[in-house]
Amino acid sequence: MSSPRALADIKKDLEFFVGSKIRLKANRGRNRIVEREGVLESIYPNIFVVKLSERKIERRVSYSYADVLTETVELFVYDSQDAEIRIASGTP
Repeated sequence: MSSPRALADIKKDLEFFVGSKIRLKANRGRNRIVEREGVLESIYPNIFVVKLSERKIERRVSYSYADVLTETVELFVYDSQDAEIRIASGTP
């Protein structure tokens, strides 16, 4: 199985964007899709943390690399011209 290698590739892709502004699109099940903007705050061996600022409240949410692999979570980073680039896709 190639999933451990794919998880390592996703982690390596995300390491480059730590501290960058990202848009997060998460499928919460039962047709509930959440889209939020935040900053990719930190990377850990099994999870990554996104810092969200909503209505003067700062929250941190964490997701696993498997969530990205199964496309439960999609991440987009903003480049210098504020265009979105999809990062860390589960499909090659």
